[in-house]
Amino acid sequence: MIYGNLTRDPELKALPSGMNVCSFSLATNRVYNDRDGKRQESADYHNVVVFGKQAENCAKYLTKGNAAYVEGRMQTRSWEKDGQKLYRTEVIADRVQFGPKGGSTSGGGSAPAASEDSKAPAVPDYPEEEINPEDIPF
Repeated sequence: MIYGNLTRDPELKALPSGMNVCSFSLATNRVYNDRDGKRQESADYHNVVVFGKQAENCAKYLTKGNAAYVEGRMQTRSWEKDGQKLYRTEVIADRVQFGPKGGSTSGGGSAPAASEDSKAPAVPDYPEEEINPEDIPF
């Protein structure tokens, strides 16, 4: 489980099977006091991969700077390029929840208002009709 802000816009692609896959990167921040009692800040970066309908939703509604909560599993891939073995560790997301627009809500001040030219709508387009819980596939 990780909660952070997107460091880049999500990238949506399709596998040869036709299944959608979306990748993005999250930054998680940590604030702590060092041995001398001085306040320190650090950031870690996580590569996230999402499949299926959830991938479409991530690409449609998330943009750089948005907050997101991700649940999933860690996976390390390896491949060879120019005779050198390369590795990449990713979070394969089982679940993605969108946070408030504009990133973190801490720090006083509100997130900037979305401009009319913004790619993602400020609020998802929710269906007008009632949702039957038995229709939800999970």
